[in-house]
Amino acid sequence: MAELVNVEYDTLIPNNVGLSKDRRVQKALEKWHPGYINWWNDLIPREFQESLVYLRTTVSVDPKGWAKFDYVKMPEYRWGILLAPEVEGRTIPCGEHMGDLAWQEVPGEYRALLQRLIVIQGDTEPGSVEQQRFLGKTAPSLYDMRNLFQVNVEEGRHLWAMVYLLQKYFGRNGREEADDLLRRSSGSEEAPRMLGAFNEETPDWLSFFMFTYFTDRDGKMQLESLAQSGFDPMSRTCRFMLTEEAHHMFVGETGVGRVIERTCQVMKENGIEDPYDVDKIRALGVIDLPTIQKKLNMHYTLSLDLFGQEVSTNAANAFNAGIKGRYMEHRLTDDHKLTDATYPVTQLENDAIVLKDMPALTAVNMRLRDDYRRDASGGVGRWNKLIAKHGIQFEMVLPHEAFNREIGVFAKKPFDPDGKLLGQTEYDERVGDWLPNKADGDFIASLMVPCTEPGEYAGWISPPKIGIDNKPGDFEYVKLHMA
Repeated sequence: MAELVNVEYDTLIPNNVGLSKDRRVQKALEKWHPGYINWWNDLIPREFQESLVYLRTTVSVDPKGWAKFDYVKMPEYRWGILLAPEVEGRTIPCGEHMGDLAWQEVPGEYRALLQRLIVIQGDTEPGSVEQQRFLGKTAPSLYDMRNLFQVNVEEGRHLWAMVYLLQKYFGRNGREEADDLLRRSSGSEEAPRMLGAFNEETPDWLSFFMFTYFTDRDGKMQLESLAQSGFDPMSRTCRFMLTEEAHHMFVGETGVGRVIERTCQVMKENGIEDPYDVDKIRALGVIDLPTIQKKLNMHYTLSLDLFGQEVSTNAANAFNAGIKGRYMEHRLTDDHKLTDATYPVTQLENDAIVLKDMPALTAVNMRLRDDYRRDASGGVGRWNKLIAKHGIQFEMVLPHEAFNREIGVFAKKPFDPDGKLLGQTEYDERVGDWLPNKADGDFIASLMVPCTEPGEYAGWISPPKIGIDNKPGDFEYVKLHMA
């Protein structure tokens, strides 16, 4: 974790942005705070609000209390506003202002564009907490319950980070947008979250693990791009958020891996070699590998949609303005302006998938999506090594980018997971083989029985190899409060 300097701990909101010297923003945030706590208390079932959770958190006003593990009730978690340390003399890394000193205030001509990026990022943070609100009741172990709540409180802190930027730099508009972040709600018909993936249900723990692996990975890519921003407070905010995002993807990758591990163990113990012998495998109380692949297909493709259109003038404008860079911009060796550069973009021509060189400036989204696919493939490879270790003939694969899309050139086109265009009738008949259907959902739901004793794990998932904070396997990660 990055070293945090000059952090104020003796205020309602721990921070390293000098809130005590900025009375206007401090008052605005303290006014926003009760609405946030009401939102939080409405989400997490009451028995868990009163439970003591072993979280990485601030547990005292002493500076040594930051980033320590200790028990805390979630509503008493001290959500802080924390920016990565300022880099003296930092310059804008891309676009037409490349090489200029980074902005400490919002440039007037980019005000609307920057505010929208902050609002969209901010809207995802409470959205994921809302999606996961019921999972505590079916946690497969206290270890997993603790990880869920750690993810939740950190998403809450990321919301605070975006709200600070809105309150500090965008005046009345920013205050209104901050209020709206608590007014919208995942799945609401009247005021849904802004991005589709954050209005989907997260009905079970396999969905949660897939979400934290795939959708939080989109968050990583977006935060990495925003960390390149010429607006320095945004860059510093996102750089610190990235240190926390890594844990969310760890929860996802190891969670899916533990589900796969348990399924393979049970198959071998019972002499089942065919991974497609679904009924026999399910009868043993574990999730068959083809169903895990279906969940992968769904969450991966939902996450692809978060990157937007393959060719985008909005993305080009953000890059050109220096508001948002590319993934690991500092590692790229081009001119960082993309004046005459091209990039291969997937297109659909006469029902055929083709790659066409397009201006790289308008293909920034496509490039980021390609980076995401490469990044996401790493964990899939590690899951396949687990399967191979047990001698089972099955491989998890990332589906083709044309499959199950709602945004971009492939939106609502009946492509199968291999990228083959089907007739709509055939697609409709076979889609249940590729995406979770009601029977799959009902079966997984039947396994979601809580395990609340220390060291106890549900039969469909393996214990972790190492505990959080190196705690032993029977550590009481959550001290449940029974009303």
